[in-house]
Amino acid sequence: MYNTISDFIKEWNSEATLTQKVLDSLTDDSLKQQVYPEGRTLGRIAWHFTTNIPDYLTEFGLSIDRIESTASVPSSAQEIAITFKNVSSHAAKIIEQQWTDESLEHRQEAFGRKQSNAAILMGLIKHIVHHRGQITVLMRQAGLKPAGVYGPPKEDWVHLGVENPPL
Repeated sequence: MYNTISDFIKEWNSEATLTQKVLDSLTDDSLKQQVYPEGRTLGRIAWHFTTNIPDYLTEFGLSIDRIESTASVPSSAQEIAITFKNVSSHAAKIIEQQWTDESLEHRQEAFGRKQSNAAILMGLIKHIVHHRGQITVLMRQAGLKPAGVYGPPKEDWVHLGVENPPL
């Protein structure tokens, strides 16, 4: 849990960097990839968590501009990646400006229960990490090599001296 805003910002920036690596690896064609016909596309998932950041923060009392036209997913992977970069950077600044270390202890209604603002911020990171995992699976299905997040993809194990990575 976060005891200071700087603790949160440190983790936020680290996770945003990892997410950015994944988004920067996408292609326009990969945005159409789905697990099943009625499922969300890779592009929809990426656009969802990107545009959800300001909505989420607004829901919990922070003042940040929301993204227009969240319903239509861009056809450009680069547009999604750039939007995420801008939104995640701006969100960090807004949190630093509008909340204090003491704000993290404040409890409010969140998803049907009382939670501290620290837990609410952790929930935002977990939401993005959850969807980032979905995207890496869809990248494989789309024929792309996923970016390494908490470790290398199987293709990069050889650079670590491992010829046949463990299954």
